[in-house]
Amino acid sequence: MTSSIPDSIAVNGRFYQRPSEPAVVLCIDGCEPDYITQALQAGAMPKLQQMLARGAVTSLVGDAVMPTFTNPNNLSIVTGVPPAVHGIAGNYYLDRASGAEVMMNEPELLRAPTLLAAMSEAGVPVAVITAKDKLRRLLGHGLSSGSICFSAEKADEQQQALAGLSLPDVYSAALSEFVFAAGVALLRAGRARLLYLSTTDYVQHKCAPGTPGANAFYAMLDRYLGELDALGARIALTADHGMNAKTDAAGAPRIAFLQPPLDAALGEGEARVILPITDPYVVHHGALGSFATIYLADPAHAAAAAAVLRAQPGVELVLTQQQAAERFELPPDRIGDLVVVAERLAVLGTAPERHDLAALQDLPLRSHGGLSEQQVPLLFNRRLRDVPQRRLRNFDAFELLLNHVRA
Repeated sequence: MTSSIPDSIAVNGRFYQRPSEPAVVLCIDGCEPDYITQALQAGAMPKLQQMLARGAVTSLVGDAVMPTFTNPNNLSIVTGVPPAVHGIAGNYYLDRASGAEVMMNEPELLRAPTLLAAMSEAGVPVAVITAKDKLRRLLGHGLSSGSICFSAEKADEQQQALAGLSLPDVYSAALSEFVFAAGVALLRAGRARLLYLSTTDYVQHKCAPGTPGANAFYAMLDRYLGELDALGARIALTADHGMNAKTDAAGAPRIAFLQPPLDAALGEGEARVILPITDPYVVHHGALGSFATIYLADPAHAAAAAAVLRAQPGVELVLTQQQAAERFELPPDRIGDLVVVAERLAVLGTAPERHDLAALQDLPLRSHGGLSEQQVPLLFNRRLRDVPQRRLRNFDAFELLLNHVRA
């Protein structure tokens, strides 16, 4: 339930102060903390360096939710709670009732209200801009009619004019730049008091920290951070997940294909591998991530299936549905009978013929989804006070920004 009192708003059991000045949360998709470290060392982020030099920054590290994919983490950030509460357990899941594989993009799947909706209902001008359109409906759910919510991918002519940029290619750094530019324009025009800006990880899938492509992206981000800061905004920068190479020493992809060994051990049709990284944008990762769920025709086969999975090279962890739900704070009805997590340098696939790896020939495979991509930045352009002495999460970003900035 959502309720409000004059100075604070309660959402999902957490209280948030109304923003007394413009407040912006940036979700930089795929932002392993080392991207920022390497860019700073290369001199690519002078605005952030200036903020650091004047002691105006609080830099923390938090954990993303599992699986470390886009949808569950963005929804955790805007609801302040883990997937067990808000219900979005991946980008993709199997609806047991219909047998259909479903994209988790529809607001009907959301089980908790967002802070964004609560703030807008309480009269705070809210704006949400996301790079990919897949998140727009979820992030915009419940927003009041006066709120702003759109994606860079589907920006209309008016939104392009606002950003001062033409419609970007979905597979480009320009998609994220559009988000930043539109956010700055809204803030400069006084059209939003609370902003949530969510980018794409196209660059992070292609470029390791410290490489020219990565540093160019973070130099671009730095320019917009400087503009937001100059406009007087409080800023929190976090991420939905980190990113790692998923290769052997020679740069070849390390993929554990799970369907063939399960079929060989249990018989075809007895186990179904679902990859929750799957979304409409698979060119840069080939639908290969480090987290998978297994649905069994007969739950009595769980122990045998788990033994097969644990024997596969690249597999780090195999958990039952209940174990995974408890350890990773997931809704049991939206994960399989088994959950599989890959090692840091490996990804999980279904069967070789179901993955198009053509786009991965020129660059080493980089992806996410596992425990090794949990650590993300919690970076603020203000000094914080009374930071809770507990495990920090990316979904603490709004609370820290709104409740803990020093006066």
